[in-house]
Amino acid sequence: MRLFEAIIDANHRAVAGDPNAGLHPADFADELPVIALTCVDPRLNAFFPNALALPAEQFIWLRNAGNIITGPLSSTMRSLALACAVKGGREIAVIGHTDCQVCKTTTMQLLDRLKELGVDRHVLPENLNEFFGMFSSERANVIKAAGIVRNSPLIGPNIPVHGLLLDTETGKLDWLVNGYEAWQKAPSSDDAARSSGPIAGALGSLGSFNIGEMKFPEGKIGELATKGIDWLSQKPQTVGKTLTGTPETKADVVKPVMAHTEQHWPKPPRIPVPPPIRPQPSLPTKRR
Repeated sequence: MRLFEAIIDANHRAVAGDPNAGLHPADFADELPVIALTCVDPRLNAFFPNALALPAEQFIWLRNAGNIITGPLSSTMRSLALACAVKGGREIAVIGHTDCQVCKTTTMQLLDRLKELGVDRHVLPENLNEFFGMFSSERANVIKAAGIVRNSPLIGPNIPVHGLLLDTETGKLDWLVNGYEAWQKAPSSDDAARSSGPIAGALGSLGSFNIGEMKFPEGKIGELATKGIDWLSQKPQTVGKTLTGTPETKADVVKPVMAHTEQHWPKPPRIPVPPPIRPQPSLPTKRR
């Protein structure tokens, strides 16, 4: 059992009421410390690092509003890279939480609140959603952020990157992205070179090409998922014909695609990690 497998197991057992649920950090010395990116929500102060059953000295805590990562070379990525290189972080976890206020804030509400603070619209970037990384789903935000971290050139391939969601009502952790699965399936540079065959030689002629000059469109969080759900919710319609001449429906096309997706992104095991240790109320001080 690896570190986060043990963490999730201990957390779920503790939430279920097991008084003996816990973790022995000494058994995972080679996988510690953990770097965690969470939201700035003050409610999380009582949850971490207790929800992970880790001692404070093995928990490198990074925070920003909404645990948002906007790009592979963003300032948050710089902090994650330095936490690995300077502080010796061995594994990364992007941890979102339920009832996130950033998630509930619309662009118009954000503009109104910024205006109340004296920030005029003309000084803000044109694309507010892209600049602030606004999102409409806590789960999708965690999955996207974990993907950006995993594919960032600033993070070495030997650093597992996990995605989790904390239930602020119960302290239970939901494992959304299993960093061990993605890490094990990532091909090495040698494997990629061997599999590319003659293509690698052809690409060698592009030595002077600067990929940083290219601009790629970035989809909004949850946009494709929302469109996919709307599409699937419609009644089956004829989209073509099979080899036998039988009409082909959208469902016929979607099923093999979904099956392929499930095989490519295996779901982590559903194993329940210790609930937060609630801070004890302080005793009233006696007046002299």
